[in-house]
Amino acid sequence: MDLDHLKTFVEVAKEGNFSRAAAKVFRSQPAVSAQIRQLEEEYQQRLFDRSGKAVRLTPAGDILLQYAQSLLRLYDESRNALSHASQETRGVLSIGANEATFLYVLPKIFERFHEKYPAVRISVYRNFSRKIIEKIEAGAVDVGIVTLPVKSSSLRVVPMFRDELQLVIQASHPLTEKKVVGLAEVAEVPLIFPKTGSTRQVLERIFNPFRDRLRISMELGSITLIKQFVAAGFGASVISTSFAKEDVDAGRLSLIPIKDLKLKRELALVYRKDRTLPRAATAFVEIAQQSLAAKH
Repeated sequence: MDLDHLKTFVEVAKEGNFSRAAAKVFRSQPAVSAQIRQLEEEYQQRLFDRSGKAVRLTPAGDILLQYAQSLLRLYDESRNALSHASQETRGVLSIGANEATFLYVLPKIFERFHEKYPAVRISVYRNFSRKIIEKIEAGAVDVGIVTLPVKSSSLRVVPMFRDELQLVIQASHPLTEKKVVGLAEVAEVPLIFPKTGSTRQVLERIFNPFRDRLRISMELGSITLIKQFVAAGFGASVISTSFAKEDVDAGRLSLIPIKDLKLKRELALVYRKDRTLPRAATAFVEIAQQSLAAKH
């Protein structure tokens, strides 16, 4: 059944005349007559009695008119419902990032997002950048925030955040008297390294010349744990400055730039190029970009 045929049928029934109905639906009279014939063939019932130019519904046509009007009304309601749904953001935001990003970069962004889109449920996937990229490529996660560089050609990469890596040390340590420290000085201090991840790779590279005397006192899988043990005097570490801001303000930790070493940690929003993002994910990308652009 063609809804267009039903619209024509309803207009003919209302007008009682093929010519006037044809003008209403912007078709020729022969085209309208052809549509009515097709309906009569489909239902195997005569729908109109024709007397000169006037037409009148048959009993079968009268029954069909009620259903046709209901169907067309439902069609209009469905279009309105979908139009309304497209304007209201709801559903699930599936997002991946590592623990530190969730703890220290995203809270304010999530707060803004939730204020604007309270009907959206946030589903979190916490893992390293490599695993997040795999999930996005597989379509299991809508959008991720990962450390640059990203080599996948299937993803759209939107740089969003840059932070400097600095030495973090107990606030009472003698090194805090210095405004800047050299790598050789850092190598003399017991160090706490992250177990895995991009920062671990950077640390292994920059401290490679000092590997013979390097003292790695601990390897931990959490930035929060690293900060706690640094504050307790178990050693120093190298982390993003934004991760330690609250602890520095509270007087538990100190951050010191490393001489002649401009270490940057860059984050990017990533999502599939060939996939239309759910409305919730699109809204999150917009808010994240606005928030971080204003901050940096």
